[in-house]
Amino acid sequence: MALPPGIAFSPDHKVSLPSRFNVAVPFIDRHLGEGRGAKAAIRTRQETVTYAELAERVNRAGNALLAAGLGPSDRLLMVVKDCPAFFYLFWGAIKAGIVPVPPNTLLRADDYAYMVEDSGCRLVVYSSEFAGEIEPALKQLGAKAPRAMTVDAFIAEMAKASPALDARPAAPTDDCFWLYSSGSTGRPKGAVHAQRDMVVTSELYGVRVLGVTDQDICYSAAKLFFAYGQGNAMTFPLWVGGTAVLDDRRPTPDTTFEMIETFKPTIYYGVPTLYAAQLAALENKSRDLSSVRACVSAGEALPADMFRRWQEKTGTVILDGIGSTEALHIFVGNRLGDYRPGTSGKPVPGYEVRILDENGAAVAQGESGRLWIRSESTAKYYWNKPEKTAETMVDGWLNTGDTYRQDDAGFFIYEGRSDDMLKVGGIWCSPVEIENCLVGHPAVLEAAVVGHADDEALIKPKAIVVLKQLGSGDAALTDALMAHCKKTLAPYKYPRWVEYVPELPKTATGKIQRFKLRS
Repeated sequence: MALPPGIAFSPDHKVSLPSRFNVAVPFIDRHLGEGRGAKAAIRTRQETVTYAELAERVNRAGNALLAAGLGPSDRLLMVVKDCPAFFYLFWGAIKAGIVPVPPNTLLRADDYAYMVEDSGCRLVVYSSEFAGEIEPALKQLGAKAPRAMTVDAFIAEMAKASPALDARPAAPTDDCFWLYSSGSTGRPKGAVHAQRDMVVTSELYGVRVLGVTDQDICYSAAKLFFAYGQGNAMTFPLWVGGTAVLDDRRPTPDTTFEMIETFKPTIYYGVPTLYAAQLAALENKSRDLSSVRACVSAGEALPADMFRRWQEKTGTVILDGIGSTEALHIFVGNRLGDYRPGTSGKPVPGYEVRILDENGAAVAQGESGRLWIRSESTAKYYWNKPEKTAETMVDGWLNTGDTYRQDDAGFFIYEGRSDDMLKVGGIWCSPVEIENCLVGHPAVLEAAVVGHADDEALIKPKAIVVLKQLGSGDAALTDALMAHCKKTLAPYKYPRWVEYVPELPKTATGKIQRFKLRS
């Protein structure tokens, strides 16, 4: 499919955009001129929205925001479930020159009060399901609280607004939207993204790695409020003129299989936690996944054993990758023609990747170090966080905070967050390697490994395990898991303790919060 008019990529995958540009035009408006007005842009269990309807409603949303008193560069906090209104608000704001900020919809009142105050937003629009947290947050702020309305009330305002809206021009590097980081360590940080960023991720990963076309139907169990889900279920299909399938429910094996069987998506996006639960469900009942040509995973490293079991059960492969809020989407990923189970894949075209030691020097291939990346999709800065910006974004490079090594074939292997690494007997040890080994045992659904002091105050691995069958593990199972690790891993890496829990603490993106298990 040809690129939109005025947009080009060089042979080294650098983007060229007009000097005055609004990203809503190539993602929304151009589809009418290219004859897609009657095509389904969004499908849900309740409705179908065509590209013509989407374009009109985006315009009405932009005009309703302007009528509400918002102006250029003002922030709109939109706590909105996965539904068409998310698209209307997000793109309507951008087209009008307003900055949308869609935070995690699973947070609590204190978190929202912080984000409302931190962002300085002029308006909060929220799905009524979240009133129980949003309204106390606004009450907590008192006179400092901005105006707020439910999505239903905003839709009523849209109906009164004009269906015509001229896009407000901007420079490709001007502020466009924010995404708050998951806040796995401390308060969430507002990552400020530019107009060009969604173009870069949609073309370089969506088209050039996944091969997304206008014939694809994209369904993401990962939600729109964070970077991974936003690309999966909104920008990738809109970039090529495909169809997005949305579900506002919390994803479970039953709901996701139901959506796949009903809407026949060609690309399915999940996270390892969900894939594990789906595999457990498939042991009891087969499901029809024949429409899916590719599955994608991110958020946490996908164990090789899970990859193999999914392929055996479904006949499809899961393309694991690593991305971040700051990078906007996946920057190292596996591809359908070039994948290796248990790895994050290879760099996405246009993304520079390096692994550095603690002194900032490049490590030899095969050695571990901290992963740094550079691209045109990374956030410009953290809002109100100059020190964190200076620490994380250095000379155009982004410090991911992840420890990686690269194997002889060029595949990148995740070894955990840099602050999760363990030193056992003076040797650095990856918790992810031990976790992947444990998940390979037939009794284990999920596992997390953290450091724990023994009687001599020396740090050794401790495993926290979720079993496939409800109930607590016994001494015999603990011995079996230790033996399984000793047989598979270097001797010093086996867990000295095993604790059984019903679930692991995770961020909204599916990352295990190991710091909570260490406390």
